[in-house]
Amino acid sequence: MNWKENAQRASRTLNLLHEEQINETLLAIADEAVAQADRLLEANARDLAAMPADNPMRDRLLLTRERIEGIAADMRNVASLPSPLGRVLAETVRPNGMKLTKVSVPFGVVGIIYEARPNVSFDVFSLCLKSGNACVLKGGSDAWHSNEAIVQLIRSVLSRRGIDPDAVTLLPAGHEAATELMQATGYVDVIIPRGGRGLIDFVRGHSRVPVIETGAGICHTYFDEHGDTAKGERIIYNAKTRRVSVCNALDCLIVHAARLADLPDLCRRLADRHVTVYADPRAYAALEGRYPAPLLQPATEESFGTEFLDYKMAVRTVDSLEEALQHIARYGSKHSECIVSESEERIDRFLRTVDAACVYANVSTAFTDGAQFGLGAEIGISTQKLHARGPMALAELCTYKWLIRGNGQVRE
Repeated sequence: MNWKENAQRASRTLNLLHEEQINETLLAIADEAVAQADRLLEANARDLAAMPADNPMRDRLLLTRERIEGIAADMRNVASLPSPLGRVLAETVRPNGMKLTKVSVPFGVVGIIYEARPNVSFDVFSLCLKSGNACVLKGGSDAWHSNEAIVQLIRSVLSRRGIDPDAVTLLPAGHEAATELMQATGYVDVIIPRGGRGLIDFVRGHSRVPVIETGAGICHTYFDEHGDTAKGERIIYNAKTRRVSVCNALDCLIVHAARLADLPDLCRRLADRHVTVYADPRAYAALEGRYPAPLLQPATEESFGTEFLDYKMAVRTVDSLEEALQHIARYGSKHSECIVSESEERIDRFLRTVDAACVYANVSTAFTDGAQFGLGAEIGISTQKLHARGPMALAELCTYKWLIRGNGQVRE
């Protein structure tokens, strides 16, 4: 049998596992990850050695002992969460006595295509196992050695605990394996790409398997005419610099023209982290002489609608809330958008109007995260509207089916 048949077979056996068995297995894998940290770090070092030192993706690729401890903690957290399976979503009895029950069930086989983030291998597996799904992983070639070591560790623990190791499959690096995964109709139930816009567009354009889009985050913060400068400065600094390589990082600050005098204060601490600011003409004039000259650049059309994934940020000046809304509608990716304002009227209009999975008022977009939402670990941030939107956690890795019980009823 090939990997497609193996994964499908494994998915059927996962349906028969008890929740306690799943939880104990996740805890065992978490313990094994910590115990084998040296082996994981050695594999990760091989990947890092092949990546240029100035590549901003190194932060995503990097594993450390602290990060492995964090990954293990996340897996233990998933084990502690309630099972999403078998939940009764609706129940009714028809006039003829037929009883209908709508219950949550696994997708079956979940395919993940992702870039250089080896932590995703652990995250995806733990969420898929907890939700009864087999997973097929297609990581980037940049993280091949790391992913290979991780999946070998997981499969070893599964085998020792009597669970089909094909509950997780790592496909080879290269486009051929990705193409095979995207064409695996009848074997793979859904594909979730995790990465930048280029990867997501490629998967959406080539997959015959249904796709849930996640990841691409072109995030804006609009500092309104009625914004509080101290709040705005903290929110902007956190959203931009907390982790520049993640999808909820700030890419574009939109500032109301009436508050351009406050722009240097809003951007002040960004200079400490060497953030390059691409400013439109009015914002450039407000920052010139008050922001380090080597870090201040004129904005071009390409500066807007770009997910930088780096210490870079665009600034756009607008004359009204309506203009800010138009800018977000044109350049946003429907991921996370924020308004900083003390006007409840402005906030209400922003929250109602912006079309995004997560819309914030006076809160950093860095909070777009399954754990921060109280959902446990996440498999990604969905930016589409069908099935799931926003952080996708255990419940979103399930579909449902109808169970119908009767006593010989037939339809006339």
